[in-house]
Amino acid sequence: MEKVKIYTDGACKGNPGPGGYGCIIVQNGKTLELKGGQKNTTNNIMEMTAIIVALQHLKKPCEVELTTDSQYVVKGMTEWINGWIRKNWVTASRQPVKNKDLWLELKKLSDHHKIKWVWVRGHNGHPENERADVLANQGVDELY
Repeated sequence: MEKVKIYTDGACKGNPGPGGYGCIIVQNGKTLELKGGQKNTTNNIMEMTAIIVALQHLKKPCEVELTTDSQYVVKGMTEWINGWIRKNWVTASRQPVKNKDLWLELKKLSDHHKIKWVWVRGHNGHPENERADVLANQGVDELY
């Protein structure tokens, strides 16, 4: 399996509010940067969208090291999702899982790859996370 590194971040000006995502894909010695935005969204939606967009760019199954500053996504994909599926998308507090459509898409995409989920503290000097944050904020700014 080909090895790929992905770095992602989401941003939101207000929550909800205008938001953006940024992702960096490092594959075969090449780096691809992607960004975009939505006018009315949440930070969590943008964090998830960044990962979905990046994974959609992989054309075949890969061994992926995916780095994000979103504990929500890392815990969702490594700790919570199987329980949500078993409980028909209801949380431990018996509430519907938020962003179910995005979780389903993330699950579908991640099933095609071997993903190592890596959490890093945001705004803490990690170069690729800082760059993904810049891209996410550019995604917001380009909405206007």
